[in-house]
Amino acid sequence: MMLDMDGISVSTGSACSTGTLEPSHVLVNMGLEPVIAQSSVRFSIGEHNTTGEIDYVIKKLPFVIEKLRKISPIRA
Repeated sequence: MMLDMDGISVSTGSACSTGTLEPSHVLVNMGLEPVIAQSSVRFSIGEHNTTGEIDYVIKKLPFVIEKLRKISPIRA
């Protein structure tokens, strides 16, 4: 939601599991623990995205990650 408020559209989980609260079966099958897989974010980039849009995401992402890590029960 924080990224969405900055105009960045992303999704949690894999494309084939959109709308479910379960962790991505793809990420779990790759060996990630379910709690980590459930905290994943999927970015979709296509031919119509600009380098400016990608730079904008790169600029905004560290702030969002830092804020979420502060409130996360998972400590890395």
